[in-house]
Amino acid sequence: MTNPSDVPASLSDLSGTYTIDPAHTSIGFVARHAMVTKVRGTFNEFEGSVTIDKDEPSRSRVTVTIKADSIDTRNKDRDAHLRSNDFLAMDQYPEITFVSTGVRQTGDTSLELTGDLTIRGVTRSVTIPFEFEGAAADPFGNVRIGFSGSTKINRKDFGVTWNAALETGGVLVSDQVTLEFDVSAVKSA
Repeated sequence: MTNPSDVPASLSDLSGTYTIDPAHTSIGFVARHAMVTKVRGTFNEFEGSVTIDKDEPSRSRVTVTIKADSIDTRNKDRDAHLRSNDFLAMDQYPEITFVSTGVRQTGDTSLELTGDLTIRGVTRSVTIPFEFEGAAADPFGNVRIGFSGSTKINRKDFGVTWNAALETGGVLVSDQVTLEFDVSAVKSA
């Protein structure tokens, strides 16, 4: 059993190394389709870790590795196209990675995570605002923390340039993509 005093009460109390729990975490994206609707997708296979140093936040670190072929938009044909050279080129670039370069607390329950995002072999710095959702001891005696956040990227910045013009004007797929994260992580013993 976890001692209740081992569960962080606030963002400023977090410290330690945590493993991202893929069964309770969602890494997703949203893009406009045909200029009229939004298509949502997720990645079903990923792993990552979070190391938080409350005394020296600059030493905190987050790493995430996503399997590109685990993309899931609930449409088999669209997923195959997204895996192809037109989009993720997963045969050549099987992983999408994020490695943090900085963490800054911006409020009592908020922070900004900056890091290097690599898609299709192209690395760009991105900043993701996150909200600390809380901490709890789960029924198995683990200390679990939760964060949610999102940021927007331009897919062309990562070499994802395929598109098709629409007869009515505009394009089939938006350049802007929103990345969404709902993260649950378990503290290492």
